Amino acid sequence: CVNCHVMREQYAGWQKTRHHAVASCNDCHVPHELLPKYLAKSDHGWRHSKAFTLQDFHEPIRITPADREIVIDNCRRCHEGLVAAIDNPAAHPAAIGGHGEGSDCVHCHAHVGHGPQK
Repeated sequence: CVNCHVMREQYAGWQKTRHHAVASCNDCHVPHELLPKYLAKSDHGWRHSKAFTLQDFHEPIRITPADREIVIDNCRRCHEGLVAAIDNPAAHPAAIGGHGEGSDCVHCHAHVGHGPQK
């Protein structure tokens, strides 16, 4: 992932986080089920190749809504022990009705995986 210059800041940030010891880019950014994993990888490959070939990518790089959902699903999978608290709106205000319709780990924890951004 770091082969593209637009990812260097995210990669450098990731190296300084706790996630560096336990999660790779793919652990967070692609689904873990076989078919969805390869569908996401082909989509990412197509979009990224097109963007870099045409030089029409945004800097800093932005995550798509669909890819954000993949990240949230992976947060919840790895941190399933916390899911009960996250899904309880009284205990965790960001959990608007549970993940199915609203809790968004990345809303409050955007820099957990990549460290602080400038």
